[in-house]
Amino acid sequence: MLHDLVCSPVGVPSGWEPLQHNAANEATGGIWRVTGPGGTAVLKHATPGEGGSGHWAPSDDARHWNYWKREYLAYTTGAAERYGEGAGLLAPRLLTAGERPDGSAELWLEDVQGASGGRWAVEQFALFARRLGAAQARHAASPEQPWHSRRWLRQYASSRTFGDIDWDHPVAARHWPDELREGLRVIWKRRGDLFDRAEALPQTLCHLDVWPMNLLMRGADPVLLDWAFVGRGAVGEDVANLIADTFLDGLQPVDRLDEIRGALVDAYRAGLVEAGGRSEGLETAVAVTGAAKYCWLAPSILTRLAQGRPLDAGAYEAEAGVGDDAVLVRCRPIMAMFVAWAQAALDY
Repeated sequence: MLHDLVCSPVGVPSGWEPLQHNAANEATGGIWRVTGPGGTAVLKHATPGEGGSGHWAPSDDARHWNYWKREYLAYTTGAAERYGEGAGLLAPRLLTAGERPDGSAELWLEDVQGASGGRWAVEQFALFARRLGAAQARHAASPEQPWHSRRWLRQYASSRTFGDIDWDHPVAARHWPDELREGLRVIWKRRGDLFDRAEALPQTLCHLDVWPMNLLMRGADPVLLDWAFVGRGAVGEDVANLIADTFLDGLQPVDRLDEIRGALVDAYRAGLVEAGGRSEGLETAVAVTGAAKYCWLAPSILTRLAQGRPLDAGAYEAEAGVGDDAVLVRCRPIMAMFVAWAQAALDY
């Protein structure tokens, strides 16, 4: 927990509840639900980190995919709360914020209560996607801000590097047939082409971290959390991310993949059209951006297998402890979706 708080909206804290987040990302020093005489609030500690050089190292560059102060600025400028105006898409309300003497910052947000996206029914996913489509249609021509991320997809996905990749690792080969592994190899080899095509698509203002753990349903309204990556991206990019991440971490049974994917794309298209946006080529946009976003995933899995690191040890993995084979079986239809997306995107 933090000491010497600069701007607590709840008074002197009497309780600190750590909230789950990506602890590997040094741009976040911690997230807590803080209780005090004035009620409860969520405190996020934004920090420039300690100069790390790994994938999740924060940056001082306002255009960098992991600029440490972006979410602080998204809230203090009012951008996060205005994002879904007129579309029924909400963000937590900013209570107060302040910079700390050590150069980090406190961000105090409304403690939103509601059903987590990890437990949503298909109708709730569709409602969110429709409202996201309407919001992104309205933001197609919105002005860029100096702190918006740029070319986020390319930066994020290409910042991961691997040595020699064993595409025929025997454990993976037991569950991923030759054709699937070859398709995944092509995705990695042609990732630059995928980035180029994603950047040539119609653009809008994207959240860029849309997945179930960043979604809540407060009453009848979806709430979108964690605005640390917001910036320009392709129409459909956030939907592709949500489709994949709904299943990659085991938050929904993989046998619902086709149902939820279809519902999300259809609802997002409806929202775009209702708000005056264009929906031509949406399936291709989802395919391009989805394949590009996860170009690194198969190499990462194969590298972990080669190093003897368990695949079921992910921070949000709902099937922790099931073993490598079970994870590979569960991931197979998702990987097949990525290959189909890449084939649609690259025409190979």
